[in-house]
Amino acid sequence: MNFSQWSRSLVKTIAVVLALALPTALAISSADARVGGGFSSGSRGSRTFSAPPSTTTAPGSTSQFNRTYSQPGGGFNTAAPSRGGLFGRGGGFLGGLAAGFLGAGLLGMLFGGGLFGGLGGLSSILGLIIQIVLIVFVVRLAMSWWQRRNAPQAAYAGAAPGPQASYRSGLGGGFGFGANNAPLEIKPDDYEAFERLLGDIQSAWSNEDVAKLHTLATPEMVSYFEQDLAQNRARNAVNKVTNVKLLQGDLAEAWREGETDYATVAMRFALTDKTVDRNTGAIVAGSEQPGEVTEVWTFARRPGSPWELSAIQQTN
Repeated sequence: MNFSQWSRSLVKTIAVVLALALPTALAISSADARVGGGFSSGSRGSRTFSAPPSTTTAPGSTSQFNRTYSQPGGGFNTAAPSRGGLFGRGGGFLGGLAAGFLGAGLLGMLFGGGLFGGLGGLSSILGLIIQIVLIVFVVRLAMSWWQRRNAPQAAYAGAAPGPQASYRSGLGGGFGFGANNAPLEIKPDDYEAFERLLGDIQSAWSNEDVAKLHTLATPEMVSYFEQDLAQNRARNAVNKVTNVKLLQGDLAEAWREGETDYATVAMRFALTDKTVDRNTGAIVAGSEQPGEVTEVWTFARRPGSPWELSAIQQTN
């Protein structure tokens, strides 16, 4: 087979792969058009990075968060780290230490003096070994610090810049003071509120009523809804979720952190999910046929305030 024949064969193979993959991609985008976009988004207080217990409704595992403002082990300080660089401003003690050792030592070695250039007795092989060990130690220490400093950034994958975490976007994250994780009793009125929120949020989403969403969900969750709505507008489409009915639900866990109550609930519900052209109303994804979805929703509230949606997690 010459190069020309091989090239044509490769093009045909790619075309077949794309032809097989395209319907799957369209099916995924259609299935995930509902509120939350099929992502796992939001915050569960100090339990954001702990999987909720499985339940009868959701016996499998839940997906880790794709979008969250919380940071693992962030404590009260959840602000993004300074951009001063490893040895720049904001480097703190390690920056000064590393800069001092590496700056003096490496420059000394460059000009022939070494780390201990001023101590003639250490210019032997032993002195060279000690210099190398010290440099390796400092570099490894610096690399370890740099990895720890930047590890929380992975938690922000896919999340747009937004307000810093508060009780409504993950109070008690990490080792927050007052996060006593005390058990919480969920009463029948609470379950009714959860079911009502399920329908109200889907309705506000379908109507693109951001003001209403702000009364039903935390600012963090609303920020994700706004991102998804903006993407729909860019495609000149609108997602309509109707006929929402809770089929089965059970409590995964409920707890209190300081003054904030949390409840994580597994819910299986029916819905009609379709995306239509904003101008013509023609269906571009989904259908009029009802379907079923199982998701794990976390709700949060403060004393004297109603429950709000704090997180949505997909089930595996």
